[in-house]
Amino acid sequence: MTGLFFILFFWLVGNGLSLLTGGYISGNIIGLILLFASLCMHWVKAETIRPAARFLLGAMALFFVPYGVGLMDSYQVILENLWAILVSGIVSTILVLFVTGKTFQSLNRRVRLRHIKQQRHDA
Repeated sequence: MTGLFFILFFWLVGNGLSLLTGGYISGNIIGLILLFASLCMHWVKAETIRPAARFLLGAMALFFVPYGVGLMDSYQVILENLWAILVSGIVSTILVLFVTGKTFQSLNRRVRLRHIKQQRHDA
């Protein structure tokens, strides 16, 4: 029960901070960041949160039912904009893959160069 209190507490604090800052960042995200920070700093013990988190994860499929019903209710709008949805999904996926690949290659190159420099310095 204590774990559920902490989860709801940080959710509430996150929503409050989101309202105070104009709602630029979702209160749920702020709450998750605050909960993560409190777990990292050992202000809240993971053992306290774990039972409530497991229960909520087990019931997660139930939380998606309202969204599924909302999608079925607005299928006409989705059909009218299907090409825009598909094109934006495909283009954004390709862009994310490209940027992620280039970032990995750049970081991998830096690590290899640093390793080579370290070997030359040690020799």
